Amino acid sequence: MTIADDLLTQTEQCMQNIKSALEQAEASLRDVVRVTYILPKAEDFPQCWPILRKYFGDVRPAATMLSAGLADPRIRIEIEVTARRQADR
Repeated sequence: MTIADDLLTQTEQCMQNIKSALEQAEASLRDVVRVTYILPKAEDFPQCWPILRKYFGDVRPAATMLSAGLADPRIRIEIEVTARRQADR
């Protein structure tokens, strides 16, 4: 596993990983009802908005942003989602 140095590259990779995991569960980003963003530096969060909008579009899950130390100092963001698959699938 490699970890990019750049916050935006890490954000993009997190979202791609989440999208892939949801698809494996026969769900999508439209099924996300809650998201938690964790960054070591809270002031970096606004930089992520263009990527988050790209993936979530008009989906507006409940969201929390936390500033906390992460297990590996190279990690600049972690994103955790909760999804509820829609019944019509």
